[in-house]
Amino acid sequence: MKQLESILVKPAGPDCNMACTYCFYSSKLSMFGGKIHRMAPDVLENLIRQAMAQSHGHISFAWQGGEPTLMGLSFFKKVVEYEQRYAKQHVVGNGLQTNGLLIDRNWARFLGEYNFLVGLSIDGPRHIHDRYRVMKNGKGSWSKVVDRAKLLIDTGVAVNAISVITDYSADFPEEVYEFNRDLGLRYMQFIPCVETDPISRDRAAPFSVSAVKYGKFLCRVFDLWMDDFRDNLPTTSIRFFESILFRYAGMEPPDCTLLEECGVYLVVEHTGDVYSCDFFVEPRWKLGNITEHRLIDLLNSPRQLSFGKIKSRLPNVCRDCKWLDYCRGGCIKDRMRDPKDNGVNHFCESFRIFFEHADAKLKRLASRVQPS
Repeated sequence: MKQLESILVKPAGPDCNMACTYCFYSSKLSMFGGKIHRMAPDVLENLIRQAMAQSHGHISFAWQGGEPTLMGLSFFKKVVEYEQRYAKQHVVGNGLQTNGLLIDRNWARFLGEYNFLVGLSIDGPRHIHDRYRVMKNGKGSWSKVVDRAKLLIDTGVAVNAISVITDYSADFPEEVYEFNRDLGLRYMQFIPCVETDPISRDRAAPFSVSAVKYGKFLCRVFDLWMDDFRDNLPTTSIRFFESILFRYAGMEPPDCTLLEECGVYLVVEHTGDVYSCDFFVEPRWKLGNITEHRLIDLLNSPRQLSFGKIKSRLPNVCRDCKWLDYCRGGCIKDRMRDPKDNGVNHFCESFRIFFEHADAKLKRLASRVQPS
């Protein structure tokens, strides 16, 4: 039986105060109807009460969107109030993924006081960030996001840079990495972008990064990451490389895309509806609603177990690949975005390029952290 350890919450559903070109979640607006989507107080309390009662010792909430700060600071004060009320002996973690636009000093003080880990969406220098991360009026958001990043860092908030790698940004690995590092964002997560072209459904959207370009991007950033080691220790953190190291050291990685099966967490929408995965908020993978079902039962439901096993149904080219033990076929959404890939992960060649480049160094690094 799977343990309830992690819940991704969409308190404002797909609502957002930006209009990023590559956003995959804005298309969910048609699912929910209406113009404004907000989680009701009773749904929030029910969610947190269940999560505490049905987990064992620790639970993590990831607050995402759309843009979760549209809920207002008062909503997140309620989050903390309910967590403290129902936590008992639990260790509770909170993560907030945000575009940063609504963050002010009050937000920053609150996030710092209650140890929220903030994932800030920032794609790099201005010419990279503003290419696709635009406001609803079409203007770039870079200067505002940089100001918010500095505010969060100066307030002592733990901040990760979440950078989407597109057809354009993949050409500038040094600029992206060094910009994040020099701004003070030394924890980085790179998200390769691939979406199906809405006009021609038989190909990837033009802003999607190709497998080869993303593979080369990873290789260059890996070298930059290694060059910044001091006394054999990293001075920056890159989620993908560290998760891969878990695999090389014979441990389960924290990144779900590298696991053998999916379905290890739940997504709760503003309505209380529960889904299998952030990338599969769609009727087929709706598991139930927290007003009618228990979270732990939905996590272990036949539909969620069926969803989880999709990942292990790999094409033959993956089963025969020498890198399978490390990538496990990647995220299943990336097997479905570009139909011409015929079920092979869009980034399969990226993994091949990267592992051929980094394998020897990863083995040496893993030998230092191997469990005894």
